[in-house]
Amino acid sequence: MTDWQAFTPQFRFAFSIALTLGKPYWLKPTSQGATRAGVYALDGTIEGPGIAGRVIPMSGGDWPLLRPDGVLDFDARYMLELDDGTVIYMQNRGYRWAYTEEVAERMARNEPAEPHEYYMRVTPKFDVAEGPHDWLARHVFVGVAEKIPGANRIHYFVVE
Repeated sequence: MTDWQAFTPQFRFAFSIALTLGKPYWLKPTSQGATRAGVYALDGTIEGPGIAGRVIPMSGGDWPLLRPDGVLDFDARYMLELDDGTVIYMQNRGYRWAYTEEVAERMARNEPAEPHEYYMRVTPKFDVAEGPHDWLARHVFVGVAEKIPGANRIHYFVVE
């Protein structure tokens, strides 16, 4: 029998992305019986230990699916450009849901909510050229996100 504690992951802060979002375009209901949106990434910044840059404006966005159970299922894809000129393709998958109906209604109106009022987690994948930032494509990350009216701020942690 294996001692599972020897395999307990450790998390190290890697960087944060502050992302400004455009107007959502809703398709409801979809052929899947849910509600789909398209939201473009207008711009953003990346900051962390040894990494800084920006979200390339209009390089992609999020196509979330609002499920009948109130869970927002994210599928975001956009491009990043670091200060040294490295361009990175990023795909983010994850979920957001409110702990109460009142908070869900506020968030649907794009109003503020406190981080303890909702769950918002993502897992990114990166495509990046070989070089100083290829570590992004060799690790698993978990992002803990803040929903801000018209924006998201996501704090990413590398799983070690």
